[in-house]
Amino acid sequence: MGDFSGKAAEFIALQYLRLKGYHLVARNYITGKGTGAGEVDIILRHKNTLIFVEVKKRKTIEKAAYAIVPKQIQRIRRGAEAFLAKHPEYAAFDVRFDAVLVESLLKIQHIKNAF
Repeated sequence: MGDFSGKAAEFIALQYLRLKGYHLVARNYITGKGTGAGEVDIILRHKNTLIFVEVKKRKTIEKAAYAIVPKQIQRIRRGAEAFLAKHPEYAAFDVRFDAVLVESLLKIQHIKNAF
């Protein structure tokens, strides 16, 4: 049951967050090559907050948590800055960085303000 792809884990995470009342803004957002920014797995809106979500799927929740390394966090933050620069309609929104750790279809952990 725990053997599925990272893209499937992103889909599962998105459905999980939608059930919690989050609204999809973008998936797999990539800024231009050479910007040093990485892909943001999921961008969501909840009330007046824009949430940039990193999804990690590993054999355990703990391994998923340790898979989010500082260099990756830096790239995600730059990706968020690039997204906000291109989408001024979100300028007044609060910004948050969350992580969704996926071990299996039934073992998911959502961490608000993860980094």
